[in-house]
Amino acid sequence: MAENIREIVLDTLLDLERKGEYSHKLVKAVLDKFSYLEERDRAFYKRVTEGTLERQLELDYYLDCYSKLPVRKMRPLIRCLLRMSVYQLLYMDAVPDSAVCNEACKLAAKRGFQSLKGYVNGILRTIARQRGNLPMPEATKEPVPYLSIKYSMPEWLVELWLKEYGWKITEIILQGLLQIHPVSLRFQSGMSEKEQETYCALMEAQGAKLSPNPYLSGMYLLERTGGEEGIRSLPGFEEGIYTVQDVSSALAVVAAGIQEGDFVVDCCGAPGGKSIFAGELIGSGRVLARDISEEKVALIEENIRRMRAANIETQIYDATDTDEKLTGKADVVLLDVPCSGLGVMGKKRDIKYQISQEKIKELSQLQKKIVKSCAPYVKQGGVLLYSTCTIHRGENQEMVRFMTEELGFIPASLEEILPEKLWERKKEIEEEMRRAGKEPWAGLTEEENAACIQLLPGYMEADGFFIARFRRG
Repeated sequence: MAENIREIVLDTLLDLERKGEYSHKLVKAVLDKFSYLEERDRAFYKRVTEGTLERQLELDYYLDCYSKLPVRKMRPLIRCLLRMSVYQLLYMDAVPDSAVCNEACKLAAKRGFQSLKGYVNGILRTIARQRGNLPMPEATKEPVPYLSIKYSMPEWLVELWLKEYGWKITEIILQGLLQIHPVSLRFQSGMSEKEQETYCALMEAQGAKLSPNPYLSGMYLLERTGGEEGIRSLPGFEEGIYTVQDVSSALAVVAAGIQEGDFVVDCCGAPGGKSIFAGELIGSGRVLARDISEEKVALIEENIRRMRAANIETQIYDATDTDEKLTGKADVVLLDVPCSGLGVMGKKRDIKYQISQEKIKELSQLQKKIVKSCAPYVKQGGVLLYSTCTIHRGENQEMVRFMTEELGFIPASLEEILPEKLWERKKEIEEEMRRAGKEPWAGLTEEENAACIQLLPGYMEADGFFIARFRRG
């Protein structure tokens, strides 16, 4: 292992703490900068950096138990160094305890904290000895702190989901968010099974591991690719044979019921996955893909070029402003609105530390503004497909009521459109909620409930995602 790999992890964690950047962007930038690193070192860097962030609340809890100085009062470098070292002790069996402790002490000294080597060594060796008997709040006496520490989730989010779903579902969601999240790809529509198998075999020959998604044909989960960066070097990617897209995003397009010849408006289109899938379904139709900034639209255009999608037009446009020229013109409007992202915390690990109840309230208002601005585009009998990548009633089920009661849209059932396996899981979740004394429909009417689905990590093999379908009467 390269001598400086742990120092690169440390500097990344310090940058994240100081600058408040999103980790997935910084991790990619670091891997690009140190592209010369061997694959083993790149994997170590990614695992320790992302794991430390993901488990930060749990790591801080143990550090507070064994350090006289609270984590919040530690020097930033020592705090980050201890976190990443405890993560290695608890979650990386292949790394010897002695190596973790020795390397941490060396780094402390190298970065100007020679006098704290004994302090760092003492805490780490104590945690290593106590590894099988670490303190934890009692589940029966302190359920919220217990779940918060065990799954490293802020208490207010644990309380939110306990209130909505009950203990069993909440714990399964928390477990699901901590599971490994492989890259997901979707082959171009119309490719035969034989063609897909050919490319799968070529990818596996390069070390990738593929497994089919259970909900949609032509979709696969990829492991051992080095993440989204590594997939670019696999056979077929640059040729536009497939694109990176989570099944939840693809299901939103399927749910819209797009037909040959339709005019589809994707109002918040970046990075372009839904627009491209819609373009494959409409044949002679047309897709208008928009987003708010030049950077986001450039990302859509990059994917359009790679996928050879000829029937998609792009525009920079603020979805909070109504474009009068589109009034009553669209057969389908796709609204994947900005949201709290609680359903994708397994991929974007620091969302849980940056989101707050106040920010969610602000997002809910933004969502309503976008829906009100874009709803007029839907023609008579046309479809409005609303989606988010979150697990929060205020951004999801309450928006369903807003669209039916205040905007006059008619809920359109998803039961016959979405895969049967998915609908069965929805009914299982509703039954479990009833057993827990919770309202499974979240105050919706029977028709409204049939028009939407909340995908939950741990229950569905997908991101946490919400889909709702409406028609203009």
